[in-house]
Amino acid sequence: MKSLLQDLVQQYVTKNPKLMLRRTETVVEKMLTNWMSICLYSFLKEVAGEPLYMLYRAIKYQVDKGPVDAVTGKAKRTLNDSHLLREDIDYCAMVTVETTSVCVQPCPVKVLDIDTITQVKDKILDQVYRGAPCRRFPGCTVVWRSAVLLCPPEWRSGQAGHLTLSDDDVTAVVQGHWKRLNTLQHYKVPDGATVALIPRSQKTPMLEGEEEEGFRLWHLVKSSEDPEIPKHRKSSMRERERAKAIPEIYLTRLLSMKGTLQKFVDDVFVAILNTKRPPPIAVRFFFDFLDDMADKHGIDDPDTVHIWKTNSLPLRFWVNILKNPQFVLDVQITDSIDAVLSVIAQTFIDSCTTSEHKVGRDSPVNKLLYAREIPRYKQLVESFASEMNSVVALHELYKYISKYYDQVIMSLEEDASGQKMQLAYRLQQVAALVENKVTDL
Repeated sequence: MKSLLQDLVQQYVTKNPKLMLRRTETVVEKMLTNWMSICLYSFLKEVAGEPLYMLYRAIKYQVDKGPVDAVTGKAKRTLNDSHLLREDIDYCAMVTVETTSVCVQPCPVKVLDIDTITQVKDKILDQVYRGAPCRRFPGCTVVWRSAVLLCPPEWRSGQAGHLTLSDDDVTAVVQGHWKRLNTLQHYKVPDGATVALIPRSQKTPMLEGEEEEGFRLWHLVKSSEDPEIPKHRKSSMRERERAKAIPEIYLTRLLSMKGTLQKFVDDVFVAILNTKRPPPIAVRFFFDFLDDMADKHGIDDPDTVHIWKTNSLPLRFWVNILKNPQFVLDVQITDSIDAVLSVIAQTFIDSCTTSEHKVGRDSPVNKLLYAREIPRYKQLVESFASEMNSVVALHELYKYISKYYDQVIMSLEEDASGQKMQLAYRLQQVAALVENKVTDL
């Protein structure tokens, strides 16, 4: 890999050095990605994994507190303006009590009356199996008893009555070609109702075949997108919508969410860019290699070396983890959570750039949200890069030796191995070069 990287450097220094490692097109770039992933496993497990998981839990908790459209993925509580549920939706927070063989005692679960049955089931499973890996969550039906919900949900009323709940059944409301997903409000499930999750023999999609029947599903708002529009046109339409100035009332919602998550975002960034603990050996080795390549090819622009380092580690590895925590954590990432993570990942990318961070009226909303924090995050990135610099590391080592310079010289002169390798003489040469120290040379 080292030989291939040397060839890659040779290829880019003759063209545009700053573009090196920006993409993952060559074999060696893919090898570097996998090598970094393997070498940083211990660091991720021991240092960065916990704050990353806490960030995920905080995002999920905040998103679930407000309405989330099950079809579009838009949410009232988010950081992403393109996934913001702007419509005013009336809803009530309520508590259901889950009673199954899983729970020794009844387990209260916070839900919303406008949650779909699948959303209710997911919240119940998340509460009942909290701390357990996502892959161990059972497939189930929800049932409502006078106080019971099955998996699929079932609600039982009285001592014998029960009702199996589903996102779609014969009671679903149909208007023209639109069919609305069922919610707790649709079934008139009251606050404090007892529900039970009844395991299914196998997982089957609750909404299978709806498109074939000609219905378009909706939950809280009807999608304005025409399903016949090509994907590339949909993307350009979203970009035009995003470019429009966001009303202040919606920006306030985003800022409120951002303030709630701020501590968790800070904790993750600090864990990734922490300079108070020894960096992973692989990272220091690779950064030293980049320094050597810059010296070898006469690249004295510090921005170029900085870009190489950020392209090889923060932007190659950490951005991917921030955007896709399910790669390292056994969790479920919904569209609404993914939208929040995308903004945080983009903030990390902006923090790694060498260009000055400027915001204006036409700036993307995520840049406006983190306008004050990005300069601080840039300082973290710069400190991290400096700490990785081999020259800085050697200078710090020499500062420690200089405190005990005379004792070290004496010990090296008396040591047989030191005499054979002339270590005392070499240290005196270093001292003469570093600070013009008077030596016996």
